[in-house]
Amino acid sequence: MSSTTQDSPIAGSSPSACAACLRRSWLLAQLAPHIEKFAVHPGHADPLRLSNAELAEAVAPTVADRMLDYVEALEEKQLRDELAEAACWACCRHDEHYPTQLHDLPDAPWALIGRGNPGLLASLSQSQTVAIVGSRRATSYGREVARDLGRDLARAGAVVVSGLAFGIDACAHRGALDAGRTVAVLGCGPDVPYPAAHRSLWRRISDGGLVLSELPPGATPWRWTFPARNRIMAALAGMTVVVEAAARSGSLFTANVATALGRDLGAVPGPVTSPASAGPNSLLASDARVIRNSEDVCRVLGISVEGERPQR
Repeated sequence: MSSTTQDSPIAGSSPSACAACLRRSWLLAQLAPHIEKFAVHPGHADPLRLSNAELAEAVAPTVADRMLDYVEALEEKQLRDELAEAACWACCRHDEHYPTQLHDLPDAPWALIGRGNPGLLASLSQSQTVAIVGSRRATSYGREVARDLGRDLARAGAVVVSGLAFGIDACAHRGALDAGRTVAVLGCGPDVPYPAAHRSLWRRISDGGLVLSELPPGATPWRWTFPARNRIMAALAGMTVVVEAAARSGSLFTANVATALGRDLGAVPGPVTSPASAGPNSLLASDARVIRNSEDVCRVLGISVEGERPQR
């Protein structure tokens, strides 16, 4: 595996992935266009819960055998060489470094493909990780709030997780980088800057933080890969905070996953006349926690602020 990264989370060891779990990531990339067609049909079960054979048969029955044969023929050395060439590494569900809170997902990723500092995996404890999500078409209010939250939470020692998208995601990442650590979870390979306009931000996170995906190096994004990556963000975090979102938004999908997993959910209130605040305001009407600043988040998670542990 790549030796480009920094200290590992457990002294003397590094994240690792077994060949079977690595092949699962490569299978997802091969089946991606078929999963895309499958996922748009209402009533279909979550395909990511299925075994390799079941998944291939469900989404691509006419080529299932060929796809499975191709992936099974991939030699372990070839997979690890591809990781190293992309300056990536992998951690699978059987490894001690795999974030334990991901096991709460019924469709937990078999492997995480990472680029950046694998030592941050140890920091992704549920109680110290906050997901900040929201609209790509953020208002100036939303952008300011997201950056402030990212910066102040990172300063308090939390790890800020988001999806590198335009708007709220990017502002949360930039704020966190101003003061501490951030993790980007992508719906493509971790070596693929997406969107391309965020290449410099992706580079900063790769160099000083961590980029994660369940897809292998070089994998391109599809519509289904974005809700798939959102479930990982929600599971990693002890709290998901929605800053701005339309009434129908991928951010609300993330919020629903967080709630289903029993995680804390927060929302930033906004003007009732603003479409960008329709999502958070709706969540607040359904008992999400009011988030005005980082102290509100820290108080819920029990993260110390300026040396004092807040009351729950």
